[in-house]
Amino acid sequence: MSDAPVRVYASGNPIDGQLTKGRLEAEGIAVMMKGEGEGPYRTGPVYLWVAPEEAARARQVIDAIASGAYAVTDDALEVGDVADGPSADGTER
Repeated sequence: MSDAPVRVYASGNPIDGQLTKGRLEAEGIAVMMKGEGEGPYRTGPVYLWVAPEEAARARQVIDAIASGAYAVTDDALEVGDVADGPSADGTER
């Protein structure tokens, strides 16, 4: 079996790529991102690569993202969920 990284995700939207990378990392999966979504002009496709032993778990997380399993609804948010500190206009919350 090869130790070469395995591509588990491809997207034409670099923002989706960044968000998916962040979710995978939050799940403890090391991710390498390559493609035109890197650098100062993030315009093109992005590809996410993981270690072969993490590929199946990464695909499960990606499938869960696509199914909406990580979606946050308005009902799930409570007034107290906002972090303490000043709001964008500088007033205390």
